[in-house]
Amino acid sequence: MGVDYYKILQVDRNANDEDLKKAYRKLAMKWHPDKNPKSKKEAEAKFKQISEAYDVLSDPQKRAVYDQYGEEGLKGQMPPPGAGGLPGGADGGSGPTMFRFNPRSPEDIFSEIFGFSSPFGGMGDMGGSRAGMSGFPRGMFREDIFGSFRGGAGEGSTTMLRKGPAIEQPLPCSLEDLYKGTTKKMKISRDVIDASGRPSTEEEILTIQIKPGWKKGTKITFPEKGNEQRGVIPSDLVFIIDEKPHSVFKRDSNDLILTQKISLVEAVTGYTAQVTTLDGRTLAVPINNIINPTYEEVVKGEGMPIPKEPSKKGNLRIKFNIKFPTKLTTEQKTGLKRLISSP
Repeated sequence: MGVDYYKILQVDRNANDEDLKKAYRKLAMKWHPDKNPKSKKEAEAKFKQISEAYDVLSDPQKRAVYDQYGEEGLKGQMPPPGAGGLPGGADGGSGPTMFRFNPRSPEDIFSEIFGFSSPFGGMGDMGGSRAGMSGFPRGMFREDIFGSFRGGAGEGSTTMLRKGPAIEQPLPCSLEDLYKGTTKKMKISRDVIDASGRPSTEEEILTIQIKPGWKKGTKITFPEKGNEQRGVIPSDLVFIIDEKPHSVFKRDSNDLILTQKISLVEAVTGYTAQVTTLDGRTLAVPINNIINPTYEEVVKGEGMPIPKEPSKKGNLRIKFNIKFPTKLTTEQKTGLKRLISSP
């Protein structure tokens, strides 16, 4: 079979696309010529071999030809004697068919996997006499930089790439949404780059789970959902919870505040507050104390859910707006004096 591309990439014959990328990242970073200045010729040869192996095995047509006919069949531009037609021929494989092997340059492959340009100027030999073998910015391939590519299982990362700033988007929620929890679906449109490097537009529906008790300012992050562009890690998309004003309740951290209008008579003779909760229940709260303008009735456990312990809730605090009469008759004044002055 000649050169064993599977052995070069240290993968088995059933390796999928992700296996191939993982193996390529690990070996490309190990044998990059700029990483091996003391053995540059050897590194260049190894790097070219690794690139060619990945180029063949990651392309379904090249891999099929290689698996059936080996390196000779792949590069000989025709099948070995007596082998019959190669797959993909215009004659349906009934006779010998030309297969043209067009290897991609190591530069293109490296750029595709890592997102930035390789040192190579383009197609051509990998001999040590090539000029321009240090096309990366000066100092990019110091030892500590290479260390940043090593994951726990040897998989490369893209920590060297610049990441765009987060895109923040307010997400208005009603107090009912934040009390009960809900699911919101947001449609986004973003620029993406397809496998061939061409830009296109992609639409996606993002599902956001609003948890009971979430507060204004809570952030939900969708990593790297911003626009894609070569050489830059896409920005994170961040939704920030915003609380719509409510017609009845005001929120104070985990508490809910409700203000009810009552008459002076109700304030001094007794009052039962009728409250419709955010989940639709009706509470009857009898108040037997004298209600003065600063009085506050606290109903424990009827506030907002506490996010970290949703089975627990804050309190409902009922405040009062006492409506005083604009004028009183003589009889009313006398009666009121008698009521107030009585022991």
